[in-house]
Amino acid sequence: MLIAERQQKIVRIVNERKSVRVSELSEMFSVTEETIRRDLEKLEKEKKLLRSHGGAISMNPNDSLEIPYKEREIINVAEKQDIALEAVKLVKEGDNIILDASTTAWYMAKALPDLPMTVLTNSIKVAMELSNKKQITVISTGGTLLAKSLSFVGPLAEASLDKYYVNKAFISCKGLHIKRGISESDEQQARIKKKMIESAANVYMMLDYSKLGKQAFSLITGIEDVNCIITDRKADESSVQHLKEKELNVIVAPCSTDS
Repeated sequence: MLIAERQQKIVRIVNERKSVRVSELSEMFSVTEETIRRDLEKLEKEKKLLRSHGGAISMNPNDSLEIPYKEREIINVAEKQDIALEAVKLVKEGDNIILDASTTAWYMAKALPDLPMTVLTNSIKVAMELSNKKQITVISTGGTLLAKSLSFVGPLAEASLDKYYVNKAFISCKGLHIKRGISESDEQQARIKKKMIESAANVYMMLDYSKLGKQAFSLITGIEDVNCIITDRKADESSVQHLKEKELNVIVAPCSTDS
């Protein structure tokens, strides 16, 4: 089989299945995993798919459907961890903060030091992670559970946010577009994230490189409601520059594996 033919079939498989692992593709095409990784790297550069931790995911999922948490956990893992570590540096003892139900927020919860602070969240994963940190007070929004994202949404969750005011909110989303604002794949997630933004004095958006310049199904708010964007070193330089020209503070997280 020609290389081009194999790569064409890889794209078709990824689009049909939404996600696939390197080991599966290696077996399907009877080539080494290293060969598959090179194929995926080339196809990602051509914007035909997105590489994930150990595999690849489709570039064309239905933006009106939320990606399950287990799938999000393996997408751009290193970049999300770098962003989370940079965000943790902005948290001080005594802070009252919001963490949303994103995987990046979960990585941030894992990295938070056990210091006196209050964390308000709609994420089951974040709440469970912080339960082992005795000095951190955790407040859950409650509400309707979305099984895919392990998060609480809906009127009860939104109403609970009206009762609090925090100094910092750390939020992720599906896409950030300079003209079209910040957006999510799910309308209920968009509504609660808008409430989180309204409840915070300072809003930090944690966005890996794949989300810059993108627009998803449901609008959260405009970029004027954001104080700072934390992204990773793979972020397109022109996108970062355009954000800075809009007078947004942009932090590019260093790679944690650098020595």
